[in-house]
Amino acid sequence: MARSDSPLRNVLVMRLSALGDVAMTIPVLYPVCKANPDTRFVMLTKQWPASMFHDRPDNLMVVGADVKSEYKGLAGLMRLSKELRRQYGIDAVVDLHNVLRTRVIGLCMKWHGIPVAHLDKQRSRRKALVRHAGGKPVTPTHERYAEVFGRMGLKAPGGFTRLYDGKPLPASPVVLDKEPGQRWIAVSPFSAHQGKVYPLEQMAQVVAQLAKRDNYWIFLMGGGKAEKQALRGIARDNQHVISMAEIKHGFIDEYALLGKCDLMLTMDSANMHLASLMGLKAVTIWGATAPACGFQGYGQTTADDIQRTDLDCRPCSIYGERDCRYGDYRCMSGISPDEVVRRVVETVEAKH
Repeated sequence: MARSDSPLRNVLVMRLSALGDVAMTIPVLYPVCKANPDTRFVMLTKQWPASMFHDRPDNLMVVGADVKSEYKGLAGLMRLSKELRRQYGIDAVVDLHNVLRTRVIGLCMKWHGIPVAHLDKQRSRRKALVRHAGGKPVTPTHERYAEVFGRMGLKAPGGFTRLYDGKPLPASPVVLDKEPGQRWIAVSPFSAHQGKVYPLEQMAQVVAQLAKRDNYWIFLMGGGKAEKQALRGIARDNQHVISMAEIKHGFIDEYALLGKCDLMLTMDSANMHLASLMGLKAVTIWGATAPACGFQGYGQTTADDIQRTDLDCRPCSIYGERDCRYGDYRCMSGISPDEVVRRVVETVEAKH
């Protein structure tokens, strides 16, 4: 492996956010680590997302911090900054989040002469998109992540393929053996906001149609009590449909499953990005948000997206958190189950 030209030895990388946002760092961070082998990277994130960093480069450490309790508030963040600086000898900071918490940590580092590079969130472009003022699409998040590393003088070559590339898939006791001729489809029907969720009744019709095909197996992804209950009914009513929400599992099991799947059907959600981590093609249904907001999954293309292009109200928000101005979420409910099934089948069969 080539040596790095960078004089930096211990670089703090920060992304203290939701699961999907942290997952998007991996296709950028892993190649950066490999291209800069003489630099140690310390990835700071929240505790739960920290557990997704499997198959990581030797020069990457992952620190999961409880910023809502143990390191709460200004005093907590200042203490966290001090601990990181002393324990890891931080000499540069790459802030891939650029929010109040990470800016506080960055300011503490700057006080000690440590340079900090922040993510450009392109707020003006975001505002223009949701106001439908003819703005340019937001630069894809992965490209903006790489640009931050570049401004710190680090090589950011790209080229990520998938976790466990060239290696056996991780073993999992909860993942079945895949028989020849079977088509495995992971279905992730949920997201954090209603504007990004395809109506469950319509998704149930999609699953039912797919399950009627003899060689199709459907794996329903979800978590939480309400999601578990909803998926239980769909799995019960159809053959070859398994709810992963009923099975206790971790990221290693999800990676093992997605590595065997032929396709993921998903929303604009964390699972779209988990599919990207395993090099799995995703058919993504977009509602209140849009690929132009910058959150398209790494390696995914708009050609595989399903979205209504006849509505002048979308995107109505960057994250999908706003209530529908019409009250009916027509951007989602107006997409027919038949259209979704057709796209899924065409994409899966094109692979075989």
